[in-house]
Amino acid sequence: MDDRTPLADVLIAGAVAAVVSGAPSTLHSQLAGRDPLEASLAAGTLLLAHERRPARLLAAAAVAHIALSLGWAAVLARVLPRHRTAATAAAAGLAIAALDLGLVGRRFPRIRALPLLPQVLDHVAYAMTVAAVLERRRSRRSH
Repeated sequence: MDDRTPLADVLIAGAVAAVVSGAPSTLHSQLAGRDPLEASLAAGTLLLAHERRPARLLAAAAVAHIALSLGWAAVLARVLPRHRTAATAAAAGLAIAALDLGLVGRRFPRIRALPLLPQVLDHVAYAMTVAAVLERRRSRRSH
């Protein structure tokens, strides 16, 4: 986060984006007749690589998702322009997807097995949501 972005803005942007960013993959799962918790269970393996019990994987997924969401929000607050952020945020979401899914995720079989496009769209939705929340909060403060 830069000197101009309050920590509260970063936390709120990361939290809002964490909640809504799974919409593309959840919708895809439902339309494809797949388990809508599939991506969450896969995310749980980031912390519990050999766990099979859904309850434990979901708990681990929640911790991982919150940590990653808040961490990436801090990065985005630092690198995104202050205005007209949509295109830059979409590109940032693609870059985050490349790191999360390509570099890290491919090492985890359950993440690797997920349909790629919905996961990429989740990352783009995440970054664009962070950008929108930050821009709105900054705009409110400047008026």
